[in-house]
Amino acid sequence: MSERTVYEYAVVRVVPRVEREEFINVGVALYCKKQRYAAVKMFVDASKCKSLFADVDLALIGKHLDSFERICAGDKTAGKLAELDQAERFRWLTAKRSTLIQCSALHPGLCISAEETHQALFEKLIL
Repeated sequence: MSERTVYEYAVVRVVPRVEREEFINVGVALYCKKQRYAAVKMFVDASKCKSLFADVDLALIGKHLDSFERICAGDKTAGKLAELDQAERFRWLTAKRSTLIQCSALHPGLCISAEETHQALFEKLIL
């Protein structure tokens, strides 16, 4: 039997009009130190975004989310932030902010496989 280990996750949100504080959940970022796992899974439902703000710039959202994914993965072409270690990248990405892309509070849990848990959370919270 495999050992259960601690992980943390946050829901990634698109906030088309920050002043209204309305959001659409578009992804799940998950970090598990022991398994050296840090990743984000994303899916943007364009019709949901447009229902909050018809003039939302979906191309801009896509660029921001792509950058978010590349930083999380440690893609060196994503700039200096991507060069931080996994924990620092995850903490920076999930920090509280008032921008187009925001994250929920961090939620802890226990898992055997961070990757399988990540997929299950993504299916439950986003799809």
